[in-house]
Amino acid sequence: MTGGAEGGTHMRIRFKSLIAVFLTGLFLSVPSYGEGFNKADIDGFIDELVRDEGFSRPVLEKMFNDVEYKSRIVEIMQRPAEKRLTWAEYKNLLINDKRINDGVEFWRAHRKTLEKASSEYGVSTSVIIGILGIETGFGQNSGGFRVVDALATLGFKYPRRATFFRKELKEFLILAREQGFDPLTLTGSYAGAMGIPQFMPSSYREYAIDFDKDGQADIWESPADAIGSIASYLSRHGWQKGKPVAAKASVQGQKYAKAIDKNPRPTHSVNEVKNLGWRTTRVLSDTARVRGLKLEGRSGTEHWLTLTNFYVITRYNKSDLYAMAVYQLGDMIEKKMKSQDKKSLAKS
Repeated sequence: MTGGAEGGTHMRIRFKSLIAVFLTGLFLSVPSYGEGFNKADIDGFIDELVRDEGFSRPVLEKMFNDVEYKSRIVEIMQRPAEKRLTWAEYKNLLINDKRINDGVEFWRAHRKTLEKASSEYGVSTSVIIGILGIETGFGQNSGGFRVVDALATLGFKYPRRATFFRKELKEFLILAREQGFDPLTLTGSYAGAMGIPQFMPSSYREYAIDFDKDGQADIWESPADAIGSIASYLSRHGWQKGKPVAAKASVQGQKYAKAIDKNPRPTHSVNEVKNLGWRTTRVLSDTARVRGLKLEGRSGTEHWLTLTNFYVITRYNKSDLYAMAVYQLGDMIEKKMKSQDKKSLAKS
């Protein structure tokens, strides 16, 4: 009887051990995602990708095990620099002699590609250069955050714009599958913008082009693809070939403020704003559509009339300060390069 009791005890112990091993294995098989994320949120997102896009659940679960929540990204998003800067401060931050000189060097190094992009898409070379300079300093600083971390952090932990960033995370994972990229290795900005021109994943899929014809639209390593992709983007958003971007203006009387609008889309004719007290030294067609803009510059208040091409630049980044910086940086680079060329010609 004693022996039987001991045998039964051992059997129960072995049985409990087997259950423990089974439960431990079961527990280990359940995906645990990065600290800071809600498991149910990510599981729901994975369900959507598996159901709608044909992704492999184990592959996505394994990837999300390595995704990291970055609190720093949320902090940056909650206090964007542009909200606090005047035009004078923004310009001082982004337009300087180094960036102008780097722009001249980049333009000379990629002159043929820039000319080809401008010719094919009708977009001003100086504006392409301006975007490249403002976005990443011509590829020198394209961001140090992993794109997947940035998009997951904002998609799951930044409620104000979570829907947008989850959509971009979905686009990014589809893009990585399409292009054969490892989604855990690609880096970009704190908002998930990527490569030399800082495209969001949806913009990459929609507008990036293989301008150097090597079989892949690579905006990380190929300046040609970055140049062509910017030109493609601006063209498809309504760039008007050969038309101006903006004109410095002076104002008279009290009615001029009626032409100032927060919306960058131009809605007034030049003739209308003339009657409201706006004057420019640059000749503009009376029927051209413009919008008044007031900026606080280094020497006081500046008044500008912005046109459709200025609005197109804001489709790249929804900021008047950004669009004006792109326009002015590109213009300064072009003027400096032409000045250097003239001096070289005079010496020869």
